[in-house]
Amino acid sequence: MSNVVVVDNGAGLIKAGQGGERDPSYILPNCTAKAPSSKKPLLLDQLLHPSSDLTSASIRRPFDRGHLINPDLHSSLLHHLFTHLLKITPSHTSLLLTEPLFTLPQIQRSVDEIVFEEFGFKGLYVSDGPSLVHLYEASRRPYGLVSKAQCSLVVDCGFSFSHAAPVYQNCTINYGVKRLDLGGKALTNYLKELVSFRSVNVMDESFLIDHVKEKLCFVSLDLARDLNIASSNESFRKPGKDNLFRCTYVLPDGITHTKGFVKDPEEAKRYEILYEHAKPPKKRNKDDAEQLDITEAPEDRKKADLSKNVFSETF
Repeated sequence: MSNVVVVDNGAGLIKAGQGGERDPSYILPNCTAKAPSSKKPLLLDQLLHPSSDLTSASIRRPFDRGHLINPDLHSSLLHHLFTHLLKITPSHTSLLLTEPLFTLPQIQRSVDEIVFEEFGFKGLYVSDGPSLVHLYEASRRPYGLVSKAQCSLVVDCGFSFSHAAPVYQNCTINYGVKRLDLGGKALTNYLKELVSFRSVNVMDESFLIDHVKEKLCFVSLDLARDLNIASSNESFRKPGKDNLFRCTYVLPDGITHTKGFVKDPEEAKRYEILYEHAKPPKKRNKDDAEQLDITEAPEDRKKADLSKNVFSETF
């Protein structure tokens, strides 16, 4: 087993795994949430499969606008990650940690204190995201353009801001970096407003809309065409199979399931037939149902059930 742990410390998600592995072992919400009916907050992996209903849950995040503002909360999250998930011994392990560009020296010192004084790691290497992305791409394709030119432009779209950073020979050119205070959090808030205006009030349901965004949103390869399809009157007069972007999402009821899900997984993949060379959506087996956070049988999900809270949207 590698004695190096890699942690990508994002404001929205924290990604962690062992050094040398291709993919992270854990991708988890970097926050805690406390349901109104619970006295104990849930954190990290507990939020993926909550034991209680997280409707109107209060959320605490250690990061704001990409910068650490609550070291104590951050320390408790890392303790859970290292002790219960990765199960490592810090005194025999080195840590590779990412931090946002232009992090203040006071915040850097707080992170150093957490790593060495509280956990006692053997070593620490702190890097910004763009230089690691450049290095990863160059090592993955040693004969590619990035590796030969030794330069690239990395666009990092995070939770609360986005960076466009030029990288040369694995070093980020700081004076060329441009920052935009716009990220995934803004999209989540916009979707909350759309759903609340059209269907049901979800202004306090950040976790729910984050899940909707991850399951149903996609990157358009032809924006003008897709906007025309989504906004055409003909599509809205035919809310069924004729509208390739309309999906039905079932809200959690707090009894049989504490997390929402897409009613028909194949429905969420219909847009793929718009793109050339796209493969048609494949039928899912029983093993895939667990990955989709679905608690009902496929035949039951397709039946109309007026006792459940559902909404159908075209974003």
